[in-house]
Amino acid sequence: MYGKLRRSAAKGVAPLAAVMLLLAGCSSSGSGGGDVSVPGRPGQRPRSVTPYWVNPDSTAARQVSAYGKEGKAGDARLVDRIARQPVAEWIGVDNPQGQARGFTEAADRAGREALLVLYNIPHRDCGRYSRGGAADGNAYRAWLDGVVKGIGDRAATVVLEPDALPHLADGCTPPQFQEERYALLTEAVGKLKALPHTTVYLDAGNPHWIKDPGRMAEPLKRAGIDRADGFALNISNYQTTKENSAYGKRLSALVGGKHFVIDTSRNGNGPAPGGDDRESWCNPPGRALGTPPTTRTGDPLISGYLWIKRPGESDGTCKGGPKAGDWWPAYALELARNAHTTYTTHTTHNARSAR
Repeated sequence: MYGKLRRSAAKGVAPLAAVMLLLAGCSSSGSGGGDVSVPGRPGQRPRSVTPYWVNPDSTAARQVSAYGKEGKAGDARLVDRIARQPVAEWIGVDNPQGQARGFTEAADRAGREALLVLYNIPHRDCGRYSRGGAADGNAYRAWLDGVVKGIGDRAATVVLEPDALPHLADGCTPPQFQEERYALLTEAVGKLKALPHTTVYLDAGNPHWIKDPGRMAEPLKRAGIDRADGFALNISNYQTTKENSAYGKRLSALVGGKHFVIDTSRNGNGPAPGGDDRESWCNPPGRALGTPPTTRTGDPLISGYLWIKRPGESDGTCKGGPKAGDWWPAYALELARNAHTTYTTHTTHNARSAR
């Protein structure tokens, strides 16, 4: 899901600053040494900051435990900066109903909402690092029906098909597949919004991929943005929150004032510097975790800063990385080490105390 140049809110006084203070804490930034304590099992973030579920058994959480057993307390605390935040769960090809039910039931038991990504559109990623997807339209419909049944009446926010619309806007998706894609996305929005407690955002790329928001407006309309809750920006990319905010507001004005969310999972240092790297979006070095997930954005049009891409997972087999979506411990450590915010590692909130 990694095409060129892509992937690359609540009210109150200084709400984002308040979130940063709430999440700030003491943590080591080195490997080993220093404070020898190892973070425990992650709990839930306060609902006042974010309603989304923290998976206590995520890959990042398991990595923290592994580092602890190896005596690497410093590395454990760094990766814990990822493990303690709500990160989206990407629904896989196999058993979509079971996956969706499992995540939403776990979130519901914790008094939280599941954040899910659906990424199985046919002819996905134009044959690049994340190529694949459902075999055809009927296979996609059957897969989607499983997801819908799995969510049921539990609360969920769904980010729908990263890349699918931007690849229509940039011409990457072959013409013979375009009408079917619009039809599948429209059906997906309709089926998901028919559920009682599901919020839906359509992916709309990022400001350095489809630079003119006017080129994204019509694809969004054809895909059912009128029924969706809004659109998502910067999925799996590194563009700054400032640029995405400005772009999102321009795009929102073209699609009926829809709200939007921004993926801040890895944009703490912005995109990689320019140059001749045609895959500057793919595992760029020197990047950092961005603003922690929150719905307290201070902007009425921005519904949340979310971690949609799972920090620590590879963009693809470039720059020494494993295949797209595979966990890469070295990259997770770099993102956390470079973060401009220190993330709490020593306070565990259970679902009751964090409400």
